[in-house]
Formats: sequence, structure tokens, C-alpha cells
Amino acid sequence: MIAADTTGVAPTPSRAAEMGVCLDQRRIEHEAAVGNWPERVLTDYFDDALRQRPQTTALIADRCDDDSPTTMTFAELNDRVDRIATNLRGLGVDHGDVVSFQLPNWWEFVAIHLACLRIGAVSNPLMTIFRARELEFMVGFAESKVLIVPRVFQKFDYQSLALDLQQRLPALQHVLVVGGEGKNSFEAVLLGDVDRASAPERTPATPNDVIQLLYTSGTTGRPKGVMHSSNTLLTSAIQLSERFGLTASDVIFMPAPLAHQLGFCLGMMMAIQVGMPLVTMDVWEPAKAAELIAAHKVTYACGSTPFLTDLTETPDIDRLDLDGFRLFLTSGAPILAAGVEQAHAVLGVSVVTGWGMTELIQGTATSPSSSPDEPMTDGAVFAGGEVRIVDAGHSVLPPGEEGNLQFRGSTVFIGYFKRPDLYGIGDDGWFDTGDLAKLDERGHIRIVGRSKDIIIRGGENIPVFEIENLIYEMPQVKDTALVAMPDTRLGERCCAFVTLQPGCNLEFADMISFLEKQNLARQYLPERLEILDEMPRTPTGKIQKFVLRDIAAFQSSD
Repeated sequence: MIAADTTGVAPTPSRAAEMGVCLDQRRIEHEAAVGNWPERVLTDYFDDALRQRPQTTALIADRCDDDSPTTMTFAELNDRVDRIATNLRGLGVDHGDVVSFQLPNWWEFVAIHLACLRIGAVSNPLMTIFRARELEFMVGFAESKVLIVPRVFQKFDYQSLALDLQQRLPALQHVLVVGGEGKNSFEAVLLGDVDRASAPERTPATPNDVIQLLYTSGTTGRPKGVMHSSNTLLTSAIQLSERFGLTASDVIFMPAPLAHQLGFCLGMMMAIQVGMPLVTMDVWEPAKAAELIAAHKVTYACGSTPFLTDLTETPDIDRLDLDGFRLFLTSGAPILAAGVEQAHAVLGVSVVTGWGMTELIQGTATSPSSSPDEPMTDGAVFAGGEVRIVDAGHSVLPPGEEGNLQFRGSTVFIGYFKRPDLYGIGDDGWFDTGDLAKLDERGHIRIVGRSKDIIIRGGENIPVFEIENLIYEMPQVKDTALVAMPDTRLGERCCAFVTLQPGCNLEFADMISFLEKQNLARQYLPERLEILDEMPRTPTGKIQKFVLRDIAAFQSSD
């Protein structure tokens, strides 16, 4: 199911079939014809920088438990990468084997991925929020030979959890602990001196190999393992860096988790591909983030909307020199025009909005040159990408009509690990994203929700995104989200969840009065108001509406 690449040794066809790789010769030939795939691996760009400017800063990693960031040049990082790669091979990690690592935004994360590329192993980054239930499935399903964890992070004992998992997972041969003190210490096992002359032969990754296994939650059932190649990931990184005009003289700040596609591809990978320094932090703290941006003369950052909002609300931020800070890409959660204007006024940045997902990385984005007077959108596709809006019968809808968003292009993933039956991309190449969107006359999209977030009250669809935007305009409201709550007569009713600005109160009658003054149709008015101290969110800032739906269902049963 995967063609061998003449630049190296690809996994055998049987191994590719076992993994569920859905990359056939037809797609490879198509991408070669359109010319969007770079036909390179991230280590090729890393080696370019290593040859041209070995003493230039490659990485500045800030840790909450350390007074000073760890700074590494390309040469210093390469020394660690080489040691890790050689020692992983010594542990029996072969081309196509999965290496799982549950790490914060530490330098070890970056070095491990580069080392995996050096030996053709598959990187499987895991979010630090995962615990026994998620990890046992993810690491076990991947049949990982190696799991790398911190000894302790944010007061949680990852070492004990990982060692307990090892007892239940036969394929997991090695648990290595960053900051560990025993024989399984990451530092002792992977950073120790190596005899390269007697080390096992390496087989580096090639452009069409599976190099990333990243789990994403589906609408039902267990998480799916999304597989990407160097070609699919690097294409997205290159397209974004070119649209933003980024060069090696820029500095990128990445506060979002590297174990998420935004941080992995558009943070770590893009920094190395461009050759610019990467500044990371492991625990989000807005005041500290502002200081890092100023101290390291950051020019570009990306993260979900809450990261940007928190920065703009940082007290006394005007005392810092942020003159070089020019771009912020917000993706993953909606942002309103007021938030864009505030960020520009306080931080001086151009806010670029965009849309993406694990399966296709960054699908769309606006341009830094977009006028602030233009309608808010999630941008247009990049070269080699297409979007369309379709109805339930897959008929294409005209601009302005809301429907299901589909995408096809060079950045689309190459399969769900061991589940080729779920791939669902036909001969025409269209991927059903699960998002609801509108397309304007310029070809820009605007995400209006998820298909599973639709509220159908008495047979009529409720315009969730429109109502959320109106509630956002209330001065008392900090955040809001609308979800369905079950109703025996109408099927579903509408429940509004909000968090409030400090010192504010909000009554249900006040919300209804405000919405009526905005001329919202009565049949669209929410029928319940729930006030929360904070919204349940993913680590990247998305509101977890499934949690809110559970709360609404419980409340409606009273």
C-alpha cells in the first residue's frame, strides 16, 4: 500500500499494511505532478542549519521548575540527537517501530523526534494530561517498544504510572524517565557515551514513511491514531511559513503543547524547517510568557484563542519591549473581532486566524496583510488545497450557505493506525472534516460549529454560532458555549453556559432581554442559563462541549 522511496528504505509492504497506511502510488504520482510535497525529511533542514550555522541558537526551552531556560545551538542539539538515536537503536528500536513519549515542552521532546527520524522510528507524542486509561490503550495499541516520561511534572508521578503500565503491556520493553535516578534514567540510557563503530546500522526516515502517530478523539469510541508522513507535515509547515514571510531571522514562541499538531508541526517542525530559534514554555503563565517574548525578541507565535486573550490581559505588559512581536496565529477556537482589535492595540501584533485539525494540520489561514475592516473569517486554503461546503447528500452548496466542510489536498493524513476501514476518503480525495462552515465569495471559510454540536429544537436547527457571538457581546460575559439538552417534547432545547468577567453577575432574564434587543428570533432563545467558574477546555483551548452536554443533560433531568 506504500511505494518504496529510492532515497532510502521504506517499511516493507506487509508492515505498511499492518499499520493501515493508505498511501498508494496514484496519490504519490499526483503529488509529484502538482509539486507541493518537498520530498525531504525534517532532519534534512536540520542538517542544512547544522552545516551553515552550527553555533546559532536552535532552541530555548523554559521550564517552570528552573530559573533559567535551556539554550542550545544547532551543534549542541545535534550532539544530543545523535546520542539518543544511537542508543535507541541499541535498545532494539528499528525502522517503523513506535516510540511513545509523554513529555511537556522540554528540549528532550524536540531531540527525541529528530532522533526518531534519524533511525526511521515513528514518533508518538502523548499529551501530559493523559492518565492510565488513555495511556494503556494508546501505548498498547501502538505496540510501542519505548515509553519516555518525566519523573514528576506538575506534582504528578509519571514514572510510577509508566512502570505500572509496563507490567500490563507485553510490547513495552523500556520505560525511560527524564530526571530519573535509576537504571531506567533517560539521561543514563539515551544520553550516555556511545561506541558508534559498533552501533547498529541506522535506516533514516524517508519522505513517505510514517513518521508521526498522533491520537485524536473521534465522535464515538476510542481515540484514532492519525498517521502522517514527512511530506504531509512539512507541506503544511512550508505553506504557512511562506504565507507569513518567515525567515531564519525570525524567532518563534510556542506555548501550546508540542504533543498537539499545532505545536508539533507549526511550532517545532516549522522552526527547524525555516531555521529560526524556537522558544518554548512547559506551563502556561501569561506574565512569564510576555517576559520570554520580550527577552528573546520573539517575532511570531501561535496558539489557540485563550493564549492570545491571556497575553492581552496581562497586567503592566506595556512596560515590556514587544516592538519586534509582529504576528500571532490563532487556530483551534473562534476569536471575535473585538479580541483581534484588543490584541493589536495592546501587543502591536497582526492577528492571523485559521482553521485546522490533526488529520490535515493547517487547512486555511488569513493573510497578515488582511485589512481589519474585512469580515472575520478563518481564511483561505493554501496551494494544493481545496475546500467545499456540502449538504447531507454531498451536494455542493453556494457561498453563504451553512453546511458540512470538506477538504482535500497535499497535507491530508495517510491513514488511521491499524484502521484503514475508517479512512473514508474516496477516489475523489475529499475528507469530511466534521465541521460546519460557510464559504464567502472570496473563497474564505468561517467555521460555525461541529456537526455533532447541532441543536435541533422541534425539528428546527438553532444557529449556535450566531447566538454565541451575541452573548459574547454582553459586557458581563467572558466565555460562552451553547449545547443541546434533551427534551421529551421538542427533542432538544438550548442551554447557554457562560463564565463571567470579574465582579459581574448575570441573570437568565438579563440574557434573554439582551438577545431580544438584538432582534434574535424567539424560537432561538436559550431556555436555560448555567454559570461556571471556568469552561472545561482541551489543553489547546477548545471548549469541551461534550462535558457541557453531560452537565445540561443532568440538569434537565432534575
